[in-house]
Amino acid sequence: MQTAIRKLKTVLVLLCAVLTGTAGVCAAQGLPDLAGRTVHAVTGNDYRPLNFIDPQTGNGIGFEYDAVNEICRRLNCTVQWHVTSWDTMISAVRGGQYDVGMDGITINDERRKQVEFTEPYLTSEQFMLVRADEQRFADAQTFRADERLLIGSQPGTTNFYVAVYDVLDGDEANPRIKLFETFGPAVQALIHGDVDMVLMDASSTRGYIGARPGKLKVVGGPLGSEQFGFIMTPGSDFVEPFNAAIGSMKKDGTLDALSRRWFYEYR
Repeated sequence: MQTAIRKLKTVLVLLCAVLTGTAGVCAAQGLPDLAGRTVHAVTGNDYRPLNFIDPQTGNGIGFEYDAVNEICRRLNCTVQWHVTSWDTMISAVRGGQYDVGMDGITINDERRKQVEFTEPYLTSEQFMLVRADEQRFADAQTFRADERLLIGSQPGTTNFYVAVYDVLDGDEANPRIKLFETFGPAVQALIHGDVDMVLMDASSTRGYIGARPGKLKVVGGPLGSEQFGFIMTPGSDFVEPFNAAIGSMKKDGTLDALSRRWFYEYR
């Protein structure tokens, strides 16, 4: 049965190509056909539930893994996964070492000067993640007023800049911000009492709370909104096909299904 279905899809694609007279535009759902090209994708495996290591298997999993694998399924391309640190990712993609990068990367004008972004695949807001028994503050204002309280953050991220400008006093060298290389150690420092709050988008806070029942909670309301996009080398011919696939995944509910899977159902 599966073989027959594949043959039927092939016939339909060929028929579409004959009728349109244009090669490579008749892949699944009318999307561009990348003819099996390899896409070198890079992530950090440090941003649960977008990308992280499965403790059961040791493999990289998460929303972004599933999203890019699905994009390449629709575009007829093959993903080759790589891992690098956040502080080198943008420069590595800009220089063409990788085709596409992802690590919950917020779309902003400063980064647009270095790389190209796809259309957003996820919109999120920043929230204050705290220990489950936290009673000393309930919002950014009361946190700011108590100079004993510390924030755990990752340098160069949206979370860092929200901590500096939306929570504290605008001083990027403020000693109340304790820096960590990745989000995981920052959350561990929070649990152990070394810092008092970590800023994260709503999706990641749900992931961390779900993975550590009874240890964490969110206080206060959203502190800002951000859109995540995949980054690509300037001038990359992958941008338009990826945008088309992202659009189709929004339209048919696939991105919503991935959100449910990773932000609400995964434990």
